[in-house]
Amino acid sequence: MSELHIYNSYTRQKEKFEAISAPNVGLYVCGPTVSGESHLGHARPYITFDVVFRYLMHLGYKVRYVRNITDAGHFEEEGREARDKILETSQLEKLEPMELVQKYTNLYKWAMKEFNILEPSIEPTATGHIVEQIDMIQKIIEKGYAYESNGSVYFDVKKYNTNYDYGKLSGRVLEDLLENTRDLSGQDEKKESVDFALWKKAPAEHIQRWNSPWGEGFPGWHIECSAMSCKYLGKEFDIHGGGMDLLFPHHESEIAQSTIVNEHNPVRYWMHNNMITIEGKKMGKSYNNVIKLTELFSGNHPILEQAYHPMVVRFSILQTHYRSTLDFSNTALQASEKGLKKLFDAYSNALSLKVDGSAETETSKKVHVLAENCANDINDDFNTAKVLANLFEVVPIVNGIKGSQLSSSELREQDLKKIIELFEVYAIKVLGLKSISEDSSSSHMDEVMQVLISLRKDARTKKDFETSDKIRDQLLKAGIQLKDEKDGSVSYSID
Repeated sequence: MSELHIYNSYTRQKEKFEAISAPNVGLYVCGPTVSGESHLGHARPYITFDVVFRYLMHLGYKVRYVRNITDAGHFEEEGREARDKILETSQLEKLEPMELVQKYTNLYKWAMKEFNILEPSIEPTATGHIVEQIDMIQKIIEKGYAYESNGSVYFDVKKYNTNYDYGKLSGRVLEDLLENTRDLSGQDEKKESVDFALWKKAPAEHIQRWNSPWGEGFPGWHIECSAMSCKYLGKEFDIHGGGMDLLFPHHESEIAQSTIVNEHNPVRYWMHNNMITIEGKKMGKSYNNVIKLTELFSGNHPILEQAYHPMVVRFSILQTHYRSTLDFSNTALQASEKGLKKLFDAYSNALSLKVDGSAETETSKKVHVLAENCANDINDDFNTAKVLANLFEVVPIVNGIKGSQLSSSELREQDLKKIIELFEVYAIKVLGLKSISEDSSSSHMDEVMQVLISLRKDARTKKDFETSDKIRDQLLKAGIQLKDEKDGSVSYSID
């Protein structure tokens, strides 16, 4: 497969990638809601689409990558009472709402940097694009596909479905949706239970509110991505990505909104990464297995046997194809730690290797076959798992010559250059992996400790001594002692 093919969730088949306006490519990925700390589930989509971003640039495309930040409180849809998640959390943490947003945005960006995820071209916020969202809602109303009810505005799904296909992306059937949601509460304002909010009237306690033609309120969840993708990527763009959990209703509703405003489907290729399980179980509060990224990097979670370097997590994620379920366990992460070290030890060995072959051998033939396989596999819907498998077949060749188990005449200079190129192009440039050196581990450890010290300080400020003591005690168990200095600073020592 010499040309890039992508599995399109919309058509449910692999399709050859053809940019709408080559060499320019528009890529939009749904970003985090910063009402809390990013967790392990957030790592997969951003690492997945970082590889997409990197590879498209490697192919020579000029990519505009837009990844939003949802900093509006929003509310739980489909029958639950309106809730401002940012307000709720800010009250619990005794912080101003936008102070809370900044705190978790900073933590999120810090984690992305630790994962070696490239910054997007544009990182717009929902609250920074209220005008664009209101404008889009007005256009939907003007075209007859939305209606106002008691200060809120809803999208008319049933009317949309008479001319279009609501449910095509997710495979849902409107009649089934109507049947399954009919008994939910909180549907009084809607014509039909499946209608989703474009704008919600703000209840008295809702702190995030803006003026609109329909009164004070706040935008629905789905409209922000339609408004921002349209503003920065145009009425039609190449790739829209996100987790499979966003496929319905979020992405389905995005299509409906944008189709009405722009009069055609907004996206050519829809890509969705699959979910993460923890030791065979779905991630959820009831299982006590939601692992925050700070906990993952520090090992400060009951499930974790040790701290895991961000590169180990990245490597582990890329060992599974993005459309397959990925199960995390201590065993898998520890194996990934060894595998990553093995890969970069081989790369280091290759850089210092001396070869003197003059003729093509079976070994040199294998190197070039593996190089061809890497190209084919990354072009086959970004199959990073197979790319890594090919790289690991190069490892024994390098180590064999380095350790004299294989003759140095097995490879020519051009073959060795090809091996080094494989590591540098695929492992480093496209997959975004880095070696875990002693220096980087030490630096990383200090950064993690500063985050934990900051979180403990926040807990103490809020008089949450249970959390403060838990952080101190868990670190002590790991051989790290915190010391509160007289000037208010905190230092640490490792036993």
